[in-house]
Amino acid sequence: MNLIRKIEVFGDSILKGVQLKPGSGRYCVDNNIDVGMLSRKFSLNIVNRSKFGCTVSKGKELLSRFLEGKPDCSAVLMNYGGNDCDFNWKDISDNPHIKHEPHTPLKEFIKTYKGIFRQVYDKGIRPVVANLPPIEPQRFLEWVSRGLNKENILTWLDGVNTIYRFQEFYSRAIEDLARASGVMLVDLRGAFLKETRIGRFLCEDGIHPNTEGQKLITQELARFCATAVT
Repeated sequence: MNLIRKIEVFGDSILKGVQLKPGSGRYCVDNNIDVGMLSRKFSLNIVNRSKFGCTVSKGKELLSRFLEGKPDCSAVLMNYGGNDCDFNWKDISDNPHIKHEPHTPLKEFIKTYKGIFRQVYDKGIRPVVANLPPIEPQRFLEWVSRGLNKENILTWLDGVNTIYRFQEFYSRAIEDLARASGVMLVDLRGAFLKETRIGRFLCEDGIHPNTEGQKLITQELARFCATAVT
């Protein structure tokens, strides 16, 4: 593999820099992940192709089209899972006593990510994967249950912390997959968990990093670049 000099970023709203505007209930791109600083400090060219709402399957489609065009890059950084492990909360609210699957079941999630790694390796490009920043479960529950039956959702969850544990399960799957595949990992989750009062780094929805959270992401990306790029 060549020395990393150009990184293409494929992810969802986390790396796109989407935030929930306080008090508005609306999402907007307010990206304070300091790509400019990273580019200057580590002599990198970073192109961000992240898409709001992207799952790993949609990411695979986007990346496949990108790889068809003889891409000029040395690494691809991917960050999926937040939308994959989410649920149709209206269906849960309406029917709390039946089984519900996440948007991407775990086996499919792992299989798809493995396929992406192979595609990237086959092009002589280095895959890099990021795990998931933690969520604040009570905030997240309040957000997804707006206009729905929150008690029914809690009945199905059997406790608000189930939300946290399930999202953590997908993040750990990403870490395990990276180790098994020899893929470099950017530990975004660890960067947040080192801090006290994690909620102060997240928006009102409990899942999207706010400006301070995006600064933590920048710091972790800088730590990664310091070891992987130089």
